[in-house]
Amino acid sequence: MTVHNMKLEQKPYFDLVQNGSKTIELRLWDEKRRQIKPGDEIIFRDGERVLTVIVTGLIVAETFADLLHMIDVTKTGIPTAEQALNVMNSVYDINKQKQNAVVGIMMKLK
Repeated sequence: MTVHNMKLEQKPYFDLVQNGSKTIELRLWDEKRRQIKPGDEIIFRDGERVLTVIVTGLIVAETFADLLHMIDVTKTGIPTAEQALNVMNSVYDINKQKQNAVVGIMMKLK
């Protein structure tokens, strides 16, 4: 089991992880995220707030558009696939997505 550190600065998302309603984190499948395995822990930080989750699974896709068809979008903390795609495309451009792929990190509170 490995412990990973990630920022989760957007207050609503941190709160949703903390209350257990956000159980999928969307990220670029970059070198750092490729180290994550089921059973690992992720420590999320939002300023001074900290919480720990356990990784229960990973879903990898070429782009967020593809990934959002493979998951229950409501578990990302974003109500619709259209909104989720807009948010993720504003963070990671499509070329970065295709270059690295993307991942849905399934998790539960520790």
